[in-house]
Amino acid sequence: MAKTLVIAEKPSVAQDIVRALTPVAGKFDKHDDYFENDTYVVTSAVGHLVEIQAPEEFDVKRGKWSFAHLPVIPPYFDLKPVDKTKSRLNAVVKLAKRKDVADLVNACDAGREGELIFRLIQQFAGGAKPLDKPVRRLWLQSMTPQAIRDGFEKLRSDKQMEGLANAARSRSEADWLVGINGTRAMTAFNSRDGGFFLTTVGRVQTPTLAVVVEREEQIRKFVSRDYWEIHASFLAEAGEYQAKWFDPNWKKNPDDAEQKADRVWSQREAMAIADAVRGKAATVTEESKPTTQASPGLFDLTSLQREANGRFGYSAKTTLALAQSLYERHKALTYPRTDSRHLPEDYLPVVRNTMGMLAGSGMKHLAPFAQQAMDDGYVKPSKRIFDNAKVSDHFAIIPTLQAPSGLSDAEQRLYDLVVRRFLSVFFPSAEFLVTTRISQAVGHSFKTEGKVLVKPGWLAIWGKEAAAEVEGAKEGDKGQSLVPVKPGEMVRAETVEPRGLKTRPPARYSEATLLTAMEGAGKFIEDDELREAMQEKGLGTPATRAAIIEGLINEKYMLREGRELIPTAKAFQLMTLLRGLGVEELSRPELTGDWEYKLAQMEHGKLSRDEFMREIAEMTKRIVRKAKEYDRDTVPGDYATLQTPCPNCGGVVKENYRRYACTGAKGDAEGCGFSFTKIPAGRAFEQDEVEQFLRDKRIGPLEGFRSKAGWPFTAEIALKYSDEDRNWKLEFDFGKEDNPAETGELVDFGGQEPLGACPKCGARVFEFGSNYVCEKSVPTPQQPAPSCDFKSGKVILQQPVAREQMAKLLASGKTDLLDKFVSMRTRRPFKAFLAWDGEAGKVNFEFEPRASKFPPRKGAPGKPAAKEPAARYAPAAKGAAKKAPAKKAAPAKKAAAKAPRKPGAGLKPSPQLAAVIGAEPVARTEVIKKLWDYIKAHGLQDAQNKRAINADDKLLAVFGKPQVTMFELAGIVGRHLSAE
Repeated sequence: MAKTLVIAEKPSVAQDIVRALTPVAGKFDKHDDYFENDTYVVTSAVGHLVEIQAPEEFDVKRGKWSFAHLPVIPPYFDLKPVDKTKSRLNAVVKLAKRKDVADLVNACDAGREGELIFRLIQQFAGGAKPLDKPVRRLWLQSMTPQAIRDGFEKLRSDKQMEGLANAARSRSEADWLVGINGTRAMTAFNSRDGGFFLTTVGRVQTPTLAVVVEREEQIRKFVSRDYWEIHASFLAEAGEYQAKWFDPNWKKNPDDAEQKADRVWSQREAMAIADAVRGKAATVTEESKPTTQASPGLFDLTSLQREANGRFGYSAKTTLALAQSLYERHKALTYPRTDSRHLPEDYLPVVRNTMGMLAGSGMKHLAPFAQQAMDDGYVKPSKRIFDNAKVSDHFAIIPTLQAPSGLSDAEQRLYDLVVRRFLSVFFPSAEFLVTTRISQAVGHSFKTEGKVLVKPGWLAIWGKEAAAEVEGAKEGDKGQSLVPVKPGEMVRAETVEPRGLKTRPPARYSEATLLTAMEGAGKFIEDDELREAMQEKGLGTPATRAAIIEGLINEKYMLREGRELIPTAKAFQLMTLLRGLGVEELSRPELTGDWEYKLAQMEHGKLSRDEFMREIAEMTKRIVRKAKEYDRDTVPGDYATLQTPCPNCGGVVKENYRRYACTGAKGDAEGCGFSFTKIPAGRAFEQDEVEQFLRDKRIGPLEGFRSKAGWPFTAEIALKYSDEDRNWKLEFDFGKEDNPAETGELVDFGGQEPLGACPKCGARVFEFGSNYVCEKSVPTPQQPAPSCDFKSGKVILQQPVAREQMAKLLASGKTDLLDKFVSMRTRRPFKAFLAWDGEAGKVNFEFEPRASKFPPRKGAPGKPAAKEPAARYAPAAKGAAKKAPAKKAAPAKKAAAKAPRKPGAGLKPSPQLAAVIGAEPVARTEVIKKLWDYIKAHGLQDAQNKRAINADDKLLAVFGKPQVTMFELAGIVGRHLSAE
């Protein structure tokens, strides 16, 4: 009997399809990679199983980073399996080729990427010949069982999906052509003078980066200007009210956005206005009018990401992951990767049912509003919500008919946000009474605006009531409820004062504002309708924007600091290169937004695939040609002049495209020849780093370097004087400094703050070179002969160990979980704690305990598992004994009797120490704890210096002096403990 093969994008979706079809198609049998019954075989990919590549005869293996082999524009593309998922691909292909499989259903995600995933699998399965089995498309907006069954009733034909398939392939091939050729061309250009400087570019990621860099350039060039506002307090019979001076005749200046009606640009003028008005009578005119404010529209993915970033600080990637989980796993939201903010016109009954579900749900804070919407008939046809013309392949994100349970805190927050927005669009507009009051005294006008919420409407859903004042009220600005003034009443200016302020640069992009800018192809558009008109020409799509931002951060083109996105020196270097070469295609957001628009046209059958790909090929050739033919010595750009002088001659050090170089005493000559690269080992200097490096002649440890073989490494870099060149040179310093214990050179820690007590001897631990060392491990003026060997690196397996982490290890025995270690053997990153291993006498790795994969044995219910020691990752000690041959197991009782004593247990305190902590044998760590309990109970910490401990009569006998520091405690305790 012929069967239908259904291919979903993820295993979880395949399971949902099976659950939905079982009641109508019969029970499924579960196999390793698929489910099967008499009608269907259901399987899934795990994301992309196949990717495109250049055919063998066009692929450049050697010299691919050379201009000689560019551009690479193959006449067609081959396919290759994704290495990690080859077994899954083979399983899906085997099913597709089964003789009893007559046709296929594409059940991948409803969008461009889902279409591509399926089409590439289909092509790969066919090999040289097409698979030649009919294909239909399952198009799901919701993952509820009923929605899935409805989808199978309305499968789309292969012909209907042709436009989307063409757009999906074209996007993939365009990204390959521009990414491969652009990256190789820019890398070849940057590597002309030796070295290897990988410079990645992308069709969408680079224009997005250009938006962020342009904003940062505006901030850096911004020159703040002083201005004044004049604030007054007027006294009426009913009380005081605030007002702000303004010029009623002011007109907007198109050349100066900082000019505003309430700003005065000289202190003298501001003082003159204040002095003229203070204490004078004023006439009052006012106008009150009602205004309304409608709810914002339903969410598409970008507006949801923007709102979640602004409210909760979620990254775009996090919001997408949460929304995808609420769609796939919990079936609580409709399809999230949408660019529409409207619903289909026939969706009215579904919305009413959804309102009913919310009204009966356990969400006590929102259920009453859903009930109110039903009782008062709020859900009705409206083009603002239901409009087929504004629904693309997907509609807005709204709750489904399935009430979720078991949500995480983050999922609950996002679900609540979508539900509130969904309820809001059906509620009436909020109604305000806005009063504008003008107070005039001696020819000067002052404005006061009051805004009072009369009927909250949809704002009630967000916790705003009519009696409350408007949120964020400011003096003399909209927000406050005004004291009344009688008609014809004269008021008096009680206090009038000028306030000196400064203009501010534009704000850095957050993910919320960058998503808005990407939506408008680089233009920050606040107006919803205008933004909607522009979004077809945006940078990327709602489904890809989060990945683009994350990609730029992973490539170290941007940093995320709090909610700000800050471009790095690497980003500025790339933009300088693209502008200098005149490669507009890669640096102008509007142009790339136009490519995105053409892909959307192709989806709807309004543009041919061949025409689009011809344009992309021409764009690629132009990018390569511009880089290949550029023959000037440097690339023009806006370069910095460093504050720190040349260490060799005291001249001015300036930046050029490739280096920082001395330009002589006046900054206009070749200088003394001192220079160093801007990108040592593939890592670009930041502006503050290069100033510190030049000033201190050393910086680090820094991350992000790459060896010639491409391996990442962490190191310090130093400027060292070369007698041969008679100049300073940049060198990497991997911490292999001379050992002072061998050279006899004395080390002075006098100006340093200690990190804590040495776990071996109790002396103080300091920073020294590339290590943290015990002061007694190196020759010092106080102790020329070292007596301790405690030392731990500042960088361990590429993981920088911050000063505060080492201090934590010394205080508590363990650091926080650190996540940037890289194994020397496998080159894979791993996470671990650094912990003091008293038995081994050194710092070792300690790993998180792993949860057991197996349930407890039936024979021992309720018995707790034996606590295993934390795993450690460290080389064996030199001279360690060979493993002894195994002995026969002794009887249980004997084994128990011979159990080894815990390390450190059974130490006997001296009579002096026993007077403080008791005479019982005790572990060394317990002694310190008991001592601290005693010190705190008797208030013996010094009031002025918390690190010092004052001795009472009992402690004086232990310390031998009236005061000690906390760093001395471990050493003192050691002298008062002995083995039993």
